Amino acid sequence: MSTPYPFTAVVGQTDLRLALLLNAVSPAVGGVLVRGEKGTAKSTAVRALSALLPAVDVVTGCRFSCAPAAPDPGCPDGPHGSGPGGARPARMVELPVGASEDRLVGALDIERALAEGVKAFEPGLLADAHRGILYVDEVNLLHDHLVDVLLDAAAMGASYVEREGVSVRHAARFLLVGTMNPEEGELRPQLLDRFGLTVEVAASREPAQRVEVVRRRLAYEDDPAGFATRWSGDESEVRARIEAARALLPQVRLGDTALLQIAATCAGFEVDGMRADIVMARTATALAAWAGRTAVLKEDVRQAALLALPHRRRRNPFDAPGLDEDKLDEILDRFPDEDPQDEPDPEPDADPDPEPDPGPEGPEGGPDDDGGGPDGGGVPPQGDGRQDAQPPAQTPDPPAPSSEAAPQPSAEEAVGPEQAAVRADEPFRTRMLSVPGLGEGAAGRRSRARTAHGRTTGAQRPRGQLTKLHLAATVHAAAPHQKARGRAGRGLVVRRDDLRQATREGREGNLVLFVVDASGSMAARQRMSAVKGAVLSLLLDAYQRRDKVGLVTFRGAAAELALPPTSSVDTAAARLEKLPTGGRTPLASGLLKAHDVLRIERLRDPSRRPLLVVVTDGRATSAGALGGDPRELTTRSARLLAAEGVASVVVDCESGPVRLGLAGALAADLGGPAVTLDGLRADSLAGLVKDVRTAVTTSASHTTRRAA
Repeated sequence: MSTPYPFTAVVGQTDLRLALLLNAVSPAVGGVLVRGEKGTAKSTAVRALSALLPAVDVVTGCRFSCAPAAPDPGCPDGPHGSGPGGARPARMVELPVGASEDRLVGALDIERALAEGVKAFEPGLLADAHRGILYVDEVNLLHDHLVDVLLDAAAMGASYVEREGVSVRHAARFLLVGTMNPEEGELRPQLLDRFGLTVEVAASREPAQRVEVVRRRLAYEDDPAGFATRWSGDESEVRARIEAARALLPQVRLGDTALLQIAATCAGFEVDGMRADIVMARTATALAAWAGRTAVLKEDVRQAALLALPHRRRRNPFDAPGLDEDKLDEILDRFPDEDPQDEPDPEPDADPDPEPDPGPEGPEGGPDDDGGGPDGGGVPPQGDGRQDAQPPAQTPDPPAPSSEAAPQPSAEEAVGPEQAAVRADEPFRTRMLSVPGLGEGAAGRRSRARTAHGRTTGAQRPRGQLTKLHLAATVHAAAPHQKARGRAGRGLVVRRDDLRQATREGREGNLVLFVVDASGSMAARQRMSAVKGAVLSLLLDAYQRRDKVGLVTFRGAAAELALPPTSSVDTAAARLEKLPTGGRTPLASGLLKAHDVLRIERLRDPSRRPLLVVVTDGRATSAGALGGDPRELTTRSARLLAAEGVASVVVDCESGPVRLGLAGALAADLGGPAVTLDGLRADSLAGLVKDVRTAVTTSASHTTRRAA
């Protein structure tokens, strides 16, 4: 077993360390969601926390970690006697993003259940995490069916396995800790609310602190055991402080003034439900215990609000998480602290500072993520933190760019006279989009697909390992052979060849790729505002249905991928807001860019089917870097996409008394329908895209007849 990186050696990240330590003091706080860019010590800090947790008393031999003093009466390994039990270290169980449901909740031995009639149950990760930590890295990428299981277990404190006529229930109370990069998509609101606290982390921009992160990382990799030994004293101090805070926690008094401050804060920020009030109360109490006090003060309530409310006040996915601290102070100032004269003096060695103790070595950092927090300040120590650090060497100024650079195209040819970006129209609710046919089941809630979860539509012989048993089909396959197999008892004699896999149909997520004309002819403010509003609306719908949405724009002499396929509505909104317009119209370049994007996405995620939405007036006035006739290039590019079976729709933005009908011709080459710009508003666009099935089917029928 490798030596874990010490928690107290993590550089910076004060809020992250404080949130984790508060959960160690009071597991009832409800866990932590850590949001931040890659390489910021998120995973390192979480994995290091388990070494600081006190040992857990368990019933000897119980696979479900029952407490000897109060064993679970429904434990599958029970009933338990009144023995003394034993102690083991607290566990940190990691849930992989690609885990199966059986691995999470446990698996039944189907063959033994059918042949012997016994409940042969193998516990899953939820059982392992009981009375410990369940850690989910990249929690925003977790499949929906696993999210549903986590929600049920977190709400009920137990895991229920109901399948194939066998029922198993066991306790599953755990500290839920998740890390995520918001650029890769957001969490479902239901799961977001299950995390007690949230923190935003970012790498330090201070060179001295970044140097210290690298220094400690290299020292740890050179000698993990020796590095951990050097920090063992600091680890022991924090561990002792956690145990002392746990012992003090039942004595902490949450007065009426503190409760009024908590209630007024939650009401003032309009958070949904009452969970925020409860989490804030538990967090403020834990903060007081961590500081060695028996009364909750205003600063405890303020810190609790900063940790418990940012992820709960979001009204829609376009709102950035955060809290207005001026408004928070204004609310808290309405309720002065209670008279502290009855408050007993803290212990002489108690630290009133609610921040976690970073040890005598200063700021802290981790090995896996090479990140640090913004709270460093000063010059950190060298090596293992025991010596003074030298100031970083001065870096020379970068050389000036050469004046003999390669000639560049003129501004008019490249992008034309650029106009300022316009704001998007308000997003609106769309009807569900769908792609024709039956997909392969990328996780989502949109088009029909073969999936591992959904309604059962039939049975087949398993290809590889059996995952979903079709019980009736299995019994039907085994029944004719019972006499030949010498069946004598009650159990059914089942062979592996009798097992049947259930085939299921559910919903999948899709990739909606917009190809938007951003040339001078599209520069009218109303037109681009409507286009941006439609894209943002579909992004909001994609957030709810677990889709990906991308954006290709073309103008001047080339096309660019303005928004790579993503489920992150925050990133999408920021990119679209800055989208400029102006220049000529390289329509063929836009279509070929879309072809390249779809080709790459097909390699990355072959089960996710695309839907192409081209927003243009159909004019092709530039061949860009391709050369040749622009209209001929456009026709060939469109037919290339149609030949690969890409479902497409063209939104015709042509206006004025004279209409050339070029967008309609483009739609015919793509094999999809075309509508006017007015179709972008309200439900029209979504209804149109839903009708792609008819257009694609008609186009395929015409192709078949021509071939015949």
